[in-house]
Amino acid sequence: MGSLLQLFWLFLKVNLLTTSGPASVGLLYKEAVGKFMDEAQFVEAVGFSSALPGSDALQLAMFVGYAAHGTPGALVALFGSILPPTVLMLSVVSLLRFLSGEAWVANFVRGLAPAVAVLMVLVAWNVFRGESGQPVSWFAVLVGAGSLIAYLLKAPSPLVLLAAGILGIIFLR
Repeated sequence: MGSLLQLFWLFLKVNLLTTSGPASVGLLYKEAVGKFMDEAQFVEAVGFSSALPGSDALQLAMFVGYAAHGTPGALVALFGSILPPTVLMLSVVSLLRFLSGEAWVANFVRGLAPAVAVLMVLVAWNVFRGESGQPVSWFAVLVGAGSLIAYLLKAPSPLVLLAAGILGIIFLR
């Protein structure tokens, strides 16, 4: 039982101290290798969790927990991983619900809207440009224009994305 508690504490600590995947993997490596699994198992766990769909962090937690203590270990690691963000989100939602009638909260949210819109446009531009920062290709311009037209015509987003992916397979060999 003490070992399961150590496993729970490990994932609680990792999820309280890190906010991103790479940082949590580094801390988890430092804390788990040698105590719960060897380095080869950890590398395998990172590889599998990255290849499977879904949250890498939760899959990695379950893999480490399972390697340490089977199914109970996987469940304990998963619980330790989801507890901090769940408590944080419930706290924020409760606070926002309590403050929802306040005028300054509505003004705060309305003030955020333009900043969020600009950040989304900047992220979209970086994705549109590509990782290399090269000039925008003719293909990107055509797919972007086609996507905009499809949006204006109220085409379903999944179909637009599927069509863009198929066009990428055909034209970007």
